[in-house]
Amino acid sequence: MKKGIIIFQKNAELGKVKTRLAASVGDHQALEIYKTLIYHTYLQIQSIDAEKLVYFSEYVEPDFKKNENLIHFFIQSKGDLGEKMSNAFRNQFEKGFDKLLIIGTDCPEITSEIVDKAFLHLENSEVVIGPAKDGGYYLLGMNRFIPGIFKNIKWSSDQVLKSTKLFLESNKINHSFLPILSDVDHLEDWELFKDKLIQTK
Repeated sequence: MKKGIIIFQKNAELGKVKTRLAASVGDHQALEIYKTLIYHTYLQIQSIDAEKLVYFSEYVEPDFKKNENLIHFFIQSKGDLGEKMSNAFRNQFEKGFDKLLIIGTDCPEITSEIVDKAFLHLENSEVVIGPAKDGGYYLLGMNRFIPGIFKNIKWSSDQVLKSTKLFLESNKINHSFLPILSDVDHLEDWELFKDKLIQTK
């Protein structure tokens, strides 16, 4: 059974990450917060028995190349978020994976237990979703490539989860859900989690 975790990661560049948060705290602090969230994400997935497949937004960051024996690096394709995710899933399923998850790097509540549970769900479900409180999702998993799940979605809106569920139900695709978690997009989100996360760094 070949399992993989696709990590979609923006390059950590000043003024290009956590832009909504930066409106409140400034670009420099927003970049440091983003780095903290990345660190937390990797801390949670490092012990999981699955290949780590990191898709950077623009280029592979030099610091990450130190881990190239443990992590595989890729560049996200062109297109909207749906096209990028669809291409990543398709490419990795073509390489022989049986179960694939995709996560971002801005969910402070994600844990190794939740990620392990996602893989377990894929024993009996074709799709597993980790719903986010903002109407999107922090995790999506599949045990086969389903391209339609990424089509006709208004990305970065509060309709992403609703539209995804509608597609799955309409096409009678067996699916299951993980706990609802929060992302960090605004200052109030960061205030809720910063003490816990800073302790891990």
